[in-house]
Amino acid sequence: MALILTFLGKGEADRSAIAAAAAHRCASDGKRVLFLSQDVGPSVDILLGAELSDQPQSIAPNLSVMHLQTAKLLEKSWDELKRQEAQYLKTPFFKEVYGQELGVLPGMDQALALNALRDYDASGDYDVIVYDGDGQLNTLRMFGMPEILSWYLRRFRGVFANSDLGRTLSPFIQPVASAVLNVDWSGDIFSSQPANQANNMLDQGTAAVTNPQRVAAYLVTTNAPGAIATAKYLWGAAQQVGLTVGGVVLSQAYDAGVVGDTFSPLSVTAVSSQSNTSLTDLAVMLPSFNDASTAPAPMTVDLQARQVKLFLPGFTKQQVKLTQYGPEVTIEAGDQRRNVVLPSALQGKPVAGAKFQDGYLIITFGN
Repeated sequence: MALILTFLGKGEADRSAIAAAAAHRCASDGKRVLFLSQDVGPSVDILLGAELSDQPQSIAPNLSVMHLQTAKLLEKSWDELKRQEAQYLKTPFFKEVYGQELGVLPGMDQALALNALRDYDASGDYDVIVYDGDGQLNTLRMFGMPEILSWYLRRFRGVFANSDLGRTLSPFIQPVASAVLNVDWSGDIFSSQPANQANNMLDQGTAAVTNPQRVAAYLVTTNAPGAIATAKYLWGAAQQVGLTVGGVVLSQAYDAGVVGDTFSPLSVTAVSSQSNTSLTDLAVMLPSFNDASTAPAPMTVDLQARQVKLFLPGFTKQQVKLTQYGPEVTIEAGDQRRNVVLPSALQGKPVAGAKFQDGYLIITFGN
């Protein structure tokens, strides 16, 4: 399993340069690195001095690079869908539709990129994967997909099972499913093999994103007020999807002190990057990217105190809303929403109080 790094911030050129330099830094430390770019333009090719293709290519010792091309990723995923369909259905109906005919729906770029990340991570060929996406909310939505999709599956299962439609159709679902499919789908259809595979994949994805030793983000900003405000907002938004922010790279600056304690308690590394600074020189200025586990965790649980603490920097008390639905609590901050499944010891216990203090939402549960 690889460490997946991504970089968040305003200003594509700086962010992509820092991401590419980080890949060089990790490769120079002897780690096998894959740099994945989802930039649709030629700027990253110019930055790396190589024409990226849709397959990994080595450009330096321990360093491979590639371009995530959405159309080709869609074709690959569509072929896999048809293979799965042929396995489970007696009469497949997707077989006459080809990936080359499909258009890319909004949001599919991120879903396909996440699937590619999963595949390259599972390959075992790399120690570090650097993902260079848009560096803003689309990137965060991508990393938040496993948790969100898992919530939809849980909610759909509960709503369907308790609905009149579910109770009416349940006596007929299993025999119909068994007649149509090549496998036995007796019992709960949501506990079938395909559903279990999906649930396991989503659970593994959520566990990886919330583990800073597996996935971590770093903020990239200049000392411009707008860039700092954006970076701080993205910090809080990353925490909302469970993604730990490990530190800050202050670009085009010689002194990290110019941002004061804006990003406290994160470490801030200043790099004096200029247009003529090589990636090799820039890589030497960067941190080691091994300290994400020491950064504030997005969520901590204290069972003895019956408390759940969520770290939400960049938000105010007025921007945070809390609701409780059975074994889960939902936290809204800005335009981000997170559904937290409570530990079994806290499930069924009502929220006794909540306060927003020093960037933390502290939720206390009753007996």
